[in-house]
Amino acid sequence: MSHDVNQSRRRFFGVAAGTFAAAQFGLIGPTHAQGKKATLPATRPGAHTSFGPLKQIDAGVLNVAYAEAGPAGGPVVVLLHGWPYDIYSYVDVAPLLAAAGYRVIIPYLRGYGPTRFLSDGTFRNGQPAALAADIVALMDALKIEKATLAGYDWGARTANIIAALWPERCKAMVSVSGYLIGSQEAGRMPLPPKAELQWWYQFYFATERGQQGYDKYRHDFARLIWQLASPKWNFDDATFERSADAFDNPDHVRIVIHNYRWRLGLVEGEAKYDDLEKKLATFPVVTVPTITMEGDANGAPHPEPSAYAKKFSGKYEHRLITGGIGHNLPQEAPQAFAQAVIDVDNA
Repeated sequence: MSHDVNQSRRRFFGVAAGTFAAAQFGLIGPTHAQGKKATLPATRPGAHTSFGPLKQIDAGVLNVAYAEAGPAGGPVVVLLHGWPYDIYSYVDVAPLLAAAGYRVIIPYLRGYGPTRFLSDGTFRNGQPAALAADIVALMDALKIEKATLAGYDWGARTANIIAALWPERCKAMVSVSGYLIGSQEAGRMPLPPKAELQWWYQFYFATERGQQGYDKYRHDFARLIWQLASPKWNFDDATFERSADAFDNPDHVRIVIHNYRWRLGLVEGEAKYDDLEKKLATFPVVTVPTITMEGDANGAPHPEPSAYAKKFSGKYEHRLITGGIGHNLPQEAPQAFAQAVIDVDNA
């Protein structure tokens, strides 16, 4: 299977003839490159099946479980997973970045894996601002002043929020499916029927039946989402089960259900995030160097690149990864993802 980077791209290095005006705003005119030559060693998706022993640290309202790879003194990359996935999305990416000299941090988000709330009394909040605050708290706990952030799905949204609200903490960003910052007001707006159909699970989760169904069938549900979101990814049972263990977290269902209900404006978040949400509701422009990515077989809801290109005012490039790559891009095309991290970090 080919994982070529066939893309319309806004280049980091140099300004093509006739694109000077666009480059002034960090949006350099498109070219069409075929087969970007990678500087990383070739790797096969699925070549790795485990991380080293997990680490844990108290950070904010959580005790965060995370994998770490690479030299302790290297530039930091934080890799953020999505739903319904976990840190194993990066099991092949982490060794590539570690070998390139990066300190790689891959945390389990709230409600996943061994990550736990420190208090039984803490509200099990899944709103996006809370997840972003968790990562800032983790960076504080690990004494990481600034890091390159990279993610997809919930992880990309979390990275987007940090880059927009705390740009001093984000050196650069890789974001699968582009700009994913939203608001409750936007979430209340009806979409065309075809687009609404793609969000079927969001409406299912809005019901008590949906919450009970997800709790009872969470592994079956996750497998179905994997198949729909990555229709050409032939993952095996062992690959799925390694990640499915993360959904047995005692807070997983509450976090997931609250996240999707919050997006529709059906439940409230926490007042301490109100100011952040007001800023996010303005859909702030991201100023840090960014590479957005998309797989050519992404079956999950995702915007077209043209819809979000102007939301990035710094150095910016979009990459389309071909070869049947779906929603879980870092696990399906780890070399392309790791290369994007290195390229954006060196922008």
